Amino acid sequence: MDRSPDVILENAQVRLTIAGDGTARSLVYKPTGTECLAPNRRVPISTITEPRPYQNEVKLAYPNRRTTFSSCSVRQEGDRLIIGYELIPWAATVRVKITDDYLAFTLEAFHLTEPYGITMTEPPIAEMWFLRLPVRELGHWGDWLNVIWNEQVAVNVLAAEPATNADSEAGDGYRILQAGTDVQVQLTGVAAALITCATPDLLDRIAAVERDYGLPSGVASRRRELYTASYYWTASVTPANVDEHIHYARLGGFRLMSIYYPAFLESRGYKLIGNYDGYRPEYPNGRADLRAMLGRIKAAGITPGCHFLHSHIGRESRYVTPVPDRRLNLLRIFTLARRLGETDTTIYVQQNPLHATMAPERRVLKIGTELVSYEGFTTTPPYTFYGCVRGIDRTTINSQPEGALFGLLDVSEFGATSVYLDQNSDLQDEVAAGIADLWDAGFEFIYFDGSEGVNPPFWYHVAGAQYRVFRQLAPEPLFAEGAAKTHFSWHMLTGGNAFDVFSPESLKAETLRHPFREAPRMRDNFTRLNFGWLGYWVPSESTVGTQPDQLEFVTSKAAAWDCPVSIHADPAVLAQHPRTADNFEVFRRWEEVRARKWLTDAQKARLRDPSQEFILLRDEQGEFELVSCDQVESAAGGGREVIAYTFERQGAAYAVYWHIAAEGHLELPLPPQQVEVCRDLNEAASGATPGKDDGTALVPLGGRRYLRATGTSRTGLIAALQQARTA
Repeated sequence: MDRSPDVILENAQVRLTIAGDGTARSLVYKPTGTECLAPNRRVPISTITEPRPYQNEVKLAYPNRRTTFSSCSVRQEGDRLIIGYELIPWAATVRVKITDDYLAFTLEAFHLTEPYGITMTEPPIAEMWFLRLPVRELGHWGDWLNVIWNEQVAVNVLAAEPATNADSEAGDGYRILQAGTDVQVQLTGVAAALITCATPDLLDRIAAVERDYGLPSGVASRRRELYTASYYWTASVTPANVDEHIHYARLGGFRLMSIYYPAFLESRGYKLIGNYDGYRPEYPNGRADLRAMLGRIKAAGITPGCHFLHSHIGRESRYVTPVPDRRLNLLRIFTLARRLGETDTTIYVQQNPLHATMAPERRVLKIGTELVSYEGFTTTPPYTFYGCVRGIDRTTINSQPEGALFGLLDVSEFGATSVYLDQNSDLQDEVAAGIADLWDAGFEFIYFDGSEGVNPPFWYHVAGAQYRVFRQLAPEPLFAEGAAKTHFSWHMLTGGNAFDVFSPESLKAETLRHPFREAPRMRDNFTRLNFGWLGYWVPSESTVGTQPDQLEFVTSKAAAWDCPVSIHADPAVLAQHPRTADNFEVFRRWEEVRARKWLTDAQKARLRDPSQEFILLRDEQGEFELVSCDQVESAAGGGREVIAYTFERQGAAYAVYWHIAAEGHLELPLPPQQVEVCRDLNEAASGATPGKDDGTALVPLGGRRYLRATGTSRTGLIAALQQARTA
């Protein structure tokens, strides 16, 4: 039986009913009368987790282990909920704000419900969920945004500031959407919004939360014109060669250019803001030259962005050498069991070093003013690190007394050329200020690389590190991408993530394996991802190189989900590839399609077929035409040099074909009068010339061309292409 009356909270859209016994009873979307909670589920609206039971009688009665206690009562006092819990003497006060767009819940305080003893510490709280709702499955689950929805209604539990942990638990036919807090961050003063609305209105409701709580403009970013634009990525642009980069970016129709920081700052390894030696020699006037270069990019109609490893500190930076900064992150703390002299190569410790890293280049201890590498460690007393090399990274060797504390340095797993900073210090803000200073040169979007490089709790620090940079950038970025994301990142990483480069030979398979699989999940989160990064390879003995069909595959599958791509580009490499013009024509066409929003929903559905390839044509009038196509297996006798695809249109059989690198001719076993060839369908076609043998046709072979065959079927054309030979 309920201990107190039901609590009913409602606005024009939603009615939330919380039973007096502390369980979630009902969540109704009022315009349609839709019940959004799973039936017959007694899920507590709140829980408190303690490292072990601390209230004396509970401690005696139950095992001493991490224990979660459920809410058992809820009552309303004005605009506040008072929540009580089973077995433990805690009550929580949660303030409720009701607006037309959402219901907001702020955890204000905890108080004891009975005397706990003047000499005893209050029972510690490790974790607390102040809002938990068992929302029934509706068809779509957005794990990043923490939203469940179908075409009619959406239910979203959204963190209203970065210290709120919004997450979920899976149930049978439902999912518990919840918002809470963690003692490692802060236990009170955190807030969450409950949004229940018509699905088409969800982003408007989230925008209201962002506005009211001063959050980054994630909704506005997703509605900007450049949101689905692809970008040209470079680590080599300078004031001297920027026009070359602009040429290639425009050749591919790119409206965005992302610039990796080593393009303009001295950097051996990952030396981040505050650690740089300064601008590269190509920028003799420093930021003035950077600003002028970005101005030239903008004058060409391209929006520039920057790419930083915001949570990394280079091992050659002043934060590491000659004296490592106290704010570098330490994975574990050890105590010296014996005095450490300046020449000692064995370090005795009180704690068992078991599970300390043995990865090459990451075996680094930070002891006082120096960094020390170790060969290994013992896991039985006396505990030691042995085979130590003192003063690595040109740090300052020192001695330390018995009992001194030191740590295992958090060295990046990516190349070991950088270390992670301690997010519980002000070093991230210092780095952020440096990035903001560079941002002021004229960048407009940003990539947060290395976002996973933070200390626990990851749900807080991944987004938190990004936010500490983001909030210093003025004006706010048009959009951002990042290497890792947590719930609060949704308001910043409006572009989703890009995957690292894949080889030409594996690109199609890896596209299906990674971004193609993620795209529908990102759609469930009301966002998109980047189907890049794409590398660029010149054909050689070891690789076929980057070819138009590869790029057509990736860009078409990306467009199926309204997603962009990105290309790692260097003019020196682009100029070496004989098919760069064809490759970048593929980019240009698909970028125009994105910009014009040319694709219909039916076309996007077709493009989502993982086993079918497509080509975007310019028809005889110069208009776009999307057709499915299939690769000709063993074209020109089965070598890798000739690539051909066939398709049908207007009742005729067509092929698009090219040589991966060379120029020449292709001899086909077809009558010359049945073959027409053109560089593009909206250009004049030319007939084939007779081949060396009777009844054969000779056509040019080199860059991408289109071939129309009359008097033969598509099957016949495929056979002819397989039997063709280069000449």
